[in-house]
Amino acid sequence: VQLQAFGGGLAQPGGSLRLSCVASGNMNMINRMGWYRQAPGKSRELVGTITTDGDANIADSLKGRFTISGDSAKNTVLLHMSSLKPEDTAVYYCNADYIQRGDDGSYWYKVSGYDYWGQGTLVTVSS
Repeated sequence: VQLQAFGGGLAQPGGSLRLSCVASGNMNMINRMGWYRQAPGKSRELVGTITTDGDANIADSLKGRFTISGDSAKNTVLLHMSSLKPEDTAVYYCNADYIQRGDDGSYWYKVSGYDYWGQGTLVTVSS
């Protein structure tokens, strides 16, 4: 699976950006796509995910400003970012994976071997 991200760049504080990611290749073992980000000097963190069934989740700290949407038929995931802040500056990575419910049904986990990453796109929020 190959992932190609588009839409990064420079935005002013309070502005908006939209990132898109298109997946290609054998998608038979992919049931979720999403975005992660890594700010300078920090570890990579989850931004949001959406399953092929349309179940979308955004990190609690980003709710109200970021939304995620997808088109499973087109193997595309979009990240809509608004009210941007300088602390949103980061490299944003597209991800595609296969998740499975845990034995007790209370959690989901990434299945090893089916976890793919795009090259990252830089988002800079600055005046």
